[in-house]
Amino acid sequence: MSIPLDSPALALRAALHAALVADAALLALLGGSRIHDVPPAEADFPFVALGEAVVADWSTATEAGTEHALTLHVFSRSGGRAEAYAVAEAVAQALHDAPLALAGHRLANLRATTAEVRRESDGRTFHALVRFRAVTEPL
Repeated sequence: MSIPLDSPALALRAALHAALVADAALLALLGGSRIHDVPPAEADFPFVALGEAVVADWSTATEAGTEHALTLHVFSRSGGRAEAYAVAEAVAQALHDAPLALAGHRLANLRATTAEVRRESDGRTFHALVRFRAVTEPL
């Protein structure tokens, strides 16, 4: 199955990225615009990566819609869990109920649902997973 260029998932992903790179509080915590779709091999820490999305039909009998279960990732190597939680909270604050403009679609809602922080197997990297639920409708 190919994803059309006017996909609500791609439109939402672009809007999420735009909102995050425009958030001054988040950028201050990151030390710059360290928000990646695909992180570079030698990314500076901390950083945020746009992650997985599960997309499902959310249509009713009369209206089309798409539900998105999204995961954004925060990676930190400083301050232990505290930095990872702080950046995760900033990501949630930047996006929860944000009135994002999507190309070709309307965002009905965007809610932060969960966040967790894990220590990676290298013992020095902390990885926060920030999950969201969104519903979009075609224009």
